Amino acid sequence: MAKLSDKNSMQEAYSNVRNDTVDMNWLVLGYKDNEIVLEDTGTDFSEFASKFSDDERKYGFLRVVAGDELSKRAKFALIQWLGHNVSAIKRARMATDKAVVKEVIRDFAKEFLFSEKSELNEDKIITEVKKAGGANYGTGSRD
Repeated sequence: MAKLSDKNSMQEAYSNVRNDTVDMNWLVLGYKDNEIVLEDTGTDFSEFASKFSDDERKYGFLRVVAGDELSKRAKFALIQWLGHNVSAIKRARMATDKAVVKEVIRDFAKEFLFSEKSELNEDKIITEVKKAGGANYGTGSRD
C-alpha cells in the first residue's frame, strides 16, 4: 500500500478546493515511487483534464457548481484515473491505495473511475454530480 508523502499539503489543498473564498477548483494526486504526492492544483477544467495520460494512475478532486436558480452550491467529485498502459500490479494496488487517498479526500458527492480521455468531460461530470445531489427545485432543465 502506498503512503502519503506530505499529508499536510494535501489537506491544505483539499480544504482550499472546498473553500468558497479560495480560487481553486481542483487538485491532482499522483505517484512518485511508492508514495502518493500532490502534483498540482488549479481553477481551469481543461488544465485539470490535461493532467491525465494513458501511462499514469492518479486521483483528482474537483469542485463543481450544482443546483438551480433557487439554490447554487458547491459539490465535489473524486476521480480515479487508471490509464490504459498501467501495469496489472499497479492497477490492483490502486484499489487499496484509494483508502489512503480517502484519509485526505473525505467528502464528495460522486466518485468516478475513468480510463478514457473522453470521460473527462466537464458537462457529463456536472450532470452526474447533480444527479447524486438530489432534487432540483427550479424551473431549469432536469438532467
